[in-house]
Amino acid sequence: MSDVAQEIKVGDTAPDFTLKDQDQKDVKLSDYRGKKNVVLCFYPLDWSPVCHGENKCLSDDFPKFESANAELFGVSCDSFFSHKAWADSLGLRHRLLADMHRTVCKSYGLYFEPLNCSKRATVIVDKNGKVAYVKVQEIKTAREDKEILDALAKLN
Repeated sequence: MSDVAQEIKVGDTAPDFTLKDQDQKDVKLSDYRGKKNVVLCFYPLDWSPVCHGENKCLSDDFPKFESANAELFGVSCDSFFSHKAWADSLGLRHRLLADMHRTVCKSYGLYFEPLNCSKRATVIVDKNGKVAYVKVQEIKTAREDKEILDALAKLN
């Protein structure tokens, strides 16, 4: 597919975006520049088993992300309506961003064509807007929060 960028890598400038969260509030990546590191947790779909457990863990570790001066977002192709119902049902503390047109996962090179959704990937964007960490993993394998928190610790 020609509209999918190369997979993002450490050192790249993170493509800016504005997406709606589960409360239909706009989130603009560049608003965090100079203020906070941003952790983007791309995942395939709300309501799926791996994503369920993984987002629950991210929410449980939310205070650790906050104390690492990081803003944590889940990003998937679901609508903000789905995100709202899912976040409420799981009691999630982090914001979920609706990439319904798949523009962000495509601009980051993280589009998974077979399922028309994003890959399971973690991208840390540092305060300067540069990609400081990327891990793309097997779609059925949950991410490891400790790895992400270790990477954040190196930035602060």
